[in-house]
Amino acid sequence: MAELRRDPIVGRWVIVDTENIHKPEDFEYEQYISKGGETCPFCYGNESMTPPEIECFRNQDTSSNTPGWQVRVIPNKFPALQIEGDLERRGLGIYDMLNGIGAHEILIESPYHYKDLPELLDSEVENIITMSCRRANDLVRDSRFKYVMIFRNYGPAAGASLEHPHTQIVALPMVPKSVAEEIKGGQNYFEYRERCIFCDIIRQELQEKERVILENKHFVSLCPFVSRFPFEIWIAPKKHNGCYFRISPEEIPSLASILKETISMVKKVFVNLSYNYIIHSSPINGSLGTEYYHWHIEFMPKLMRVAGFEWGTGFYLDPTPPEFAAKILKEASVSR
Repeated sequence: MAELRRDPIVGRWVIVDTENIHKPEDFEYEQYISKGGETCPFCYGNESMTPPEIECFRNQDTSSNTPGWQVRVIPNKFPALQIEGDLERRGLGIYDMLNGIGAHEILIESPYHYKDLPELLDSEVENIITMSCRRANDLVRDSRFKYVMIFRNYGPAAGASLEHPHTQIVALPMVPKSVAEEIKGGQNYFEYRERCIFCDIIRQELQEKERVILENKHFVSLCPFVSRFPFEIWIAPKKHNGCYFRISPEEIPSLASILKETISMVKKVFVNLSYNYIIHSSPINGSLGTEYYHWHIEFMPKLMRVAGFEWGTGFYLDPTPPEFAAKILKEASVSR
């Protein structure tokens, strides 16, 4: 019989199939095969094909918008939101509106068209994390923005329109509904128990070990008990911290290592897999406090499509229990 599991943070119900368990070989997913980057605007030497860079890690003897860079941030050529202008909140009958104000940046992670995070050096992944934090801290200075969303689409099935690996950074004038629900759930728990619910989840998972994939000094990688998708993974700091871009410099190597190794494990089980990951962090500019929120990365392999049942009920159907998924991923790590 399947299990109904309730997310203790947002109250969402998930159906976990514990009888007809989908193993890795049971998934028919769209494999991502790169076609080449000769005309890729993000590739080394094609800097003139993009808007002028906003910020960059580059060799000291090189000029802006030329080769010699390691990580490069540019404005999105086709931004979802425009940085110029005022919000101008207004109503149209019962409908609320405001101008499409925000920021939309592209973090080009490396000069290499064919290298995903597992193929990069640890120091190169550290540069990506450091730059994403720098950009977020810069966007915080704009009082119009209430949230900075950092996410990565890898592969066409995950929504990536360009092959070259990149991260997107979007500053929003409001807090996204999914994050607001997590914050509200964390606040309710904190008011009742005077503890962070994320810290309690991490503590319990580290004690039980059943769903933990990896851990190091500062971070843990695990398949959440209420996984919405098969082989869903969360990466979270062990120590309470509500804000991703306030992580300390000494934590960055640990985060780079566990992020790189986690994705490597998944891609060993699912070759040429597309995936998304999203960094959930606390709001900015005084929107809400961080006392009861805990930043984390949500990693979602593109193994299934969300269909009518999920859209109609708000429930998710996971055919692979997270306990089984964690076991498979740990076995893949040992067999390397």
